[in-house]
Amino acid sequence: MSTPDHEPDGTAGAVGGGAPAPRPPSDDTTHIPILDADTEEMTASDVSAVENLPAGSAMLLVQRGPDSGARFLLDSDVVTVGRHPESDIFLDDISVSRRHATFTRSGSGYAIADLGSLNGSYVNRDRIDNDVVLAGGDEVQIGKYRLIYFAGASRGEA
Repeated sequence: MSTPDHEPDGTAGAVGGGAPAPRPPSDDTTHIPILDADTEEMTASDVSAVENLPAGSAMLLVQRGPDSGARFLLDSDVVTVGRHPESDIFLDDISVSRRHATFTRSGSGYAIADLGSLNGSYVNRDRIDNDVVLAGGDEVQIGKYRLIYFAGASRGEA
C-alpha cells in the first residue's frame, strides 16, 4: 500500500484561487508545472523525485487538499484509490468513495478510470466517464484531493 511521503517542513506548494495556466502539450517529463498563481514552484525534493522516477512508473503529488505535498508512486500495473483501508492509495476523506478509481499502466503510461464514485473523478477539471490516458503535468481530482501526475521514462527509453 502506498503511503504519503511528506516534506518535513511542509513547504510543498498548494494551489491558490483561479484556474491553472494552460500548459503546452509535451512529452517532456522534466517540465515542472507552476503550482499556483503566485509562481510558487515545487520543492527541490519534489523536482528530484520527478527527475529520478524509474522507467515505467509515475508519481502523483498532492497539490491541494488533505495531505498537501504528499507523494504517491505508481509502480504496478493496477493501482487502486479510495477510502477503503485496503486501497493501494488510501485517501482518508469523506469526499472520496471507498473504491473511487484505478490507475492502469499501459505502454504509453497510466490511465485513470472512475469506479462509479459518488463525487466522480476529474482530469484537468473535466469529469471523466471513460478511461483517460494521462500526460505529464495533468491534474487529477479525486474528492477534495487535487494531484499532479508525473510520468517516468517509458520502458523503451530507459
